[in-house]
Amino acid sequence: MTKVFGAVTALKDMQLSVKSGRVHTILGENGAGKSTLMKILAGVYQPTSGSILLDGQPYAPTSPQDAARAGLTIVFQELSLCNNMTVAENILATREPSRGGFINDKALVRKAAELVKELGLPVSVTTRVGDLSIAQRQLVEIAKGLSIEAKVVILDEPTSSLSDSEAEILFEIIARLKARGVAVIYISHRMEEIMRLSDDITVVRDGNYITTRDKTEVTIAELIALMVGRDMNEIYPAREVAAPATTKGPVLAVKGLSRGDEFENVSFEVRPGEILGFFGLIGSGRSEVMNTLFGIARASAGTVAIDGKEVTIASPVDAISRGIGFATENRKEEGLVLGHSVESNISMVALNRFSSPLGFLKRRSERQAANAEVDRLAIKTASLDISAGSLSGGNQQKIVLAKWLLTQPKILILDEPTRGVDVGAKFEIYKIIRQLAAEGTAILLVSSELPEVIGMSDRVVVMSEGKVTAIADPDQMTPEKIMSFATGFTS
Repeated sequence: MTKVFGAVTALKDMQLSVKSGRVHTILGENGAGKSTLMKILAGVYQPTSGSILLDGQPYAPTSPQDAARAGLTIVFQELSLCNNMTVAENILATREPSRGGFINDKALVRKAAELVKELGLPVSVTTRVGDLSIAQRQLVEIAKGLSIEAKVVILDEPTSSLSDSEAEILFEIIARLKARGVAVIYISHRMEEIMRLSDDITVVRDGNYITTRDKTEVTIAELIALMVGRDMNEIYPAREVAAPATTKGPVLAVKGLSRGDEFENVSFEVRPGEILGFFGLIGSGRSEVMNTLFGIARASAGTVAIDGKEVTIASPVDAISRGIGFATENRKEEGLVLGHSVESNISMVALNRFSSPLGFLKRRSERQAANAEVDRLAIKTASLDISAGSLSGGNQQKIVLAKWLLTQPKILILDEPTRGVDVGAKFEIYKIIRQLAAEGTAILLVSSELPEVIGMSDRVVVMSEGKVTAIADPDQMTPEKIMSFATGFTS
């Protein structure tokens, strides 16, 4: 299979053989060609050359609907839901039950509810999707894909925004699919998850097929080396300078911060050069606290002080002017303008740096700065002029990070900064985070990946049900202790 986009060869002589009743993982860095291959299988793209057989018969879908009729369905990494429609309407979109030429709403709700119950998903089918959390939307996306009886199910980063408990629901669903003889093609960057679920693993790199291995015949270290083309001795790079002393004055001090029933009495401090981790299960209030600090939401009580001076942050503009940057969890809706170019997305928050005294934009300076960030974060893009939405999810995440690095913030909030990013790219992002801390940036690192929080943080704020249950120092940061605080079970 070969796929060429203009001057870019996304796939070159790719091959794949998937068997019924087995989970076949596709492993590779961002930009390696995984999503391109999956979109060809799903009928979104047509190959430049090459052929596919499904059950021994020629298979050449021209659309996802065509693929579904043939027995292949895909759950995309990027959500493709309509936020103004209900869960039921999204799950059965284009396949709604009808009566007399009109959609049968009662049958629609009943059919969707039966599927959601069968899958064990904790969502109501009458809820508007826009009112759900990102994790709940991901579950709806999965339900939508599995609403079609399929011989082959493709799951592209399905756990990227799920908590451990929600991921377990998905793993049970996968086990049932295998038992029914369904072939599951799985894409994930979480190595422990891959080793748990996979039967077969195919590694791709730079659009080329590398190898296929039985899970029992390969180690995580070997897979990483095959994927990135080099050994990865350390996933979490060492500090460049010592962690700041706790006696040093905080750049950000939060006291008694509350907002309705989302969180209450949240207090913490972060010092220049410190990486303060935030960990909690879905619904713990972590992201809501960050939204409030950035002025997206207003606090109902509490104070925020920057450099010892109490401030009121009424909007994101206030936050940015005070030196706060915020790489949000939801890059697609909150972090990027997908239709705009890579360059404009990187520079949009820092345009004042490229403005002349008369208000004209210095385009050459803007382009040089954007180019520098692309090189710094190893963003894989054919040019600065293509749309951000055309890049892989991991490269989009890097653009979000580049946008805020360009503002040179004194406080940088990173909410799930490596979500959907491969191991090699994670290492690059971790090095940038370490470098920023060494330069004196105070970093609030929110992550649902416990190893990431422990591996990168100087201290960890643990939250459960809207409250801070612990602020753990390094000698306390064992997975067991942090998880006990996150679940509220501390006895």
